[in-house]
Amino acid sequence: MRVAAIIESRMTSRRLPGKNLRPIAGRPMLGRLIDRLKRAQTLDVICLATSVDPSDAPLEDFARSEGIARHRGSLEDVLDRVLSAAKSVRADLLVEVTGDCPLMDPGIIDAAVRRFQHGGVDYLINVLDKLSFPIGFDVQVYPVALLEEVARLTQDPEDRVNVTPFIYHNADRYRVVNLLAPPALDRPGYRLCVDYPEDFAIVSAIYEALLPVKPDFTAFDIVAFLDAHPELAAMNTALPGAFGFPVSRGGARHERLEIHAD
Repeated sequence: MRVAAIIESRMTSRRLPGKNLRPIAGRPMLGRLIDRLKRAQTLDVICLATSVDPSDAPLEDFARSEGIARHRGSLEDVLDRVLSAAKSVRADLLVEVTGDCPLMDPGIIDAAVRRFQHGGVDYLINVLDKLSFPIGFDVQVYPVALLEEVARLTQDPEDRVNVTPFIYHNADRYRVVNLLAPPALDRPGYRLCVDYPEDFAIVSAIYEALLPVKPDFTAFDIVAFLDAHPELAAMNTALPGAFGFPVSRGGARHERLEIHAD
């Protein structure tokens, strides 16, 4: 089974344009995410899925310079873009991550992929209705064949731009498992994605504090740092944004994910 991490990324963010190439501790944000993905033991390939919009050419150039695969597709039909990217690298299993989560943890990815491979699940996620992980550690794991089926079944714009709503809205059709964080990472109020300048400031502060001490710092190190600096963690808690995806029909099964701190 060939496992691919597909990074959704574009330059035309309305809230923070060009954020994916803004420097964090001297390196573009997308580069920081790639560094962390490269440490995941379960991934066979990393692919950037960006759009054919001319504004996204710098992202393709950067991915090429980083030595990772890249694919350009529709700006609006992100489902088709992600599916085409997965097919371009001959993936069987897709690990979907977004370019605005530069603190994504390789240990979470590895634990999620291994749980999927254990069986009994069609779609694995850790940010559904019962949220426990910090936002920004988001991961979704599912077969490419499942996304092919979804692409045939729905043309709803919400499904096409957000990729997976059809799956988790139909938890009576698919075996959906939402992963809960281990107690040391159970901080659903922490926001570590980058949508606003305040988000970027928090993520930058984390990198500047932890990178010189421990270049391969983990999710556990990040949470411990924020626990020790509540004023930093509180900087973006009032900002708008989704905290947990809704589930409609059938409901999701919840399981505690086992992750080792080291």
